[in-house]
Amino acid sequence: MKKKIDFSQPLMVLAPLAGYTDLPFRSVVKKFGADITISEMISSNALVYKSEKTFKMIEKSPSEDPYIVQIAGNTPELVRDAVLMLNDIDGIDGIDLNCGCPAPKVFSHGSGSNLLGDLKKLESILSTVKKYSTKQYTSAKVRIGVADKIPVEIAKAVEACGVDFVSVHGRTRAGKYKAPVDYDAIKAMKAAVNIPVIANGDIKDYDKAREVLEYTKADGVMIGRGAIGKPWIFHQLKENIEDKDISQNLKKEIILEHFDATLGFHGEHGAVMFRKLLHSYSKGYTGANEFRDLINHVSDKKIMRDMIESFF
Repeated sequence: MKKKIDFSQPLMVLAPLAGYTDLPFRSVVKKFGADITISEMISSNALVYKSEKTFKMIEKSPSEDPYIVQIAGNTPELVRDAVLMLNDIDGIDGIDLNCGCPAPKVFSHGSGSNLLGDLKKLESILSTVKKYSTKQYTSAKVRIGVADKIPVEIAKAVEACGVDFVSVHGRTRAGKYKAPVDYDAIKAMKAAVNIPVIANGDIKDYDKAREVLEYTKADGVMIGRGAIGKPWIFHQLKENIEDKDISQNLKKEIILEHFDATLGFHGEHGAVMFRKLLHSYSKGYTGANEFRDLINHVSDKKIMRDMIESFF
């Protein structure tokens, strides 16, 4: 079977972001050259209980190839059952275990970044994914520790489970999204293991991506928040294009395409969901604050579309 992911060149990967990286958004970034797209984090529990909303979250766009589904879970049995269900769904190329989510709800449940505080448990759950998955790739997304930094121990624990690659957010769980990203820790992880390592954390433009790749020797960069409101960032990274060189017309076209795709996928409620995306898209535009205030009260798709047309 031909390998779908080529690690010979640095990869540009879309990070899974709850509430943002749904199918419409992933299809937009895919169009701009993201090498790999990953679903929003899926609860193994919700999957095993056959939640309709969860199955919808797994659906992918035809252009998403390769496509990876990320799951979270706190016991090997639960994760095994979730993996067995994913095995039956076509079009998924890999399963990623979330070992990095800092959200209190996920942490207190014993999954996400909680696993970094108990590497034996992390290994038993990740090895379960590897053992039962029939997909081409198994991977993990980690941070560099819970409160203390233990990047090398984490990297070795993950590698021992036989995964194909690991993505690292260069902060501890305690560092949430505010602490400085520790690129030294990512560099140390890359040096300690033989599997590909994808660097994640505050990579928002071409210069930063280059600098991180050169410094850490990582096999790619993963971009999450840097792509919100800027889905063309993947194209910029590949072609070394500056922000000012992305035309306003193209931006408008993309925003409308994203809006229509969101309505197509989520139905009428898509308009309300799109408000937060318009907050990001309008950054840097004159009158953005007034526009956001107005948008917050609009739930009619026709009115919203007209407002997008006239504002951008």
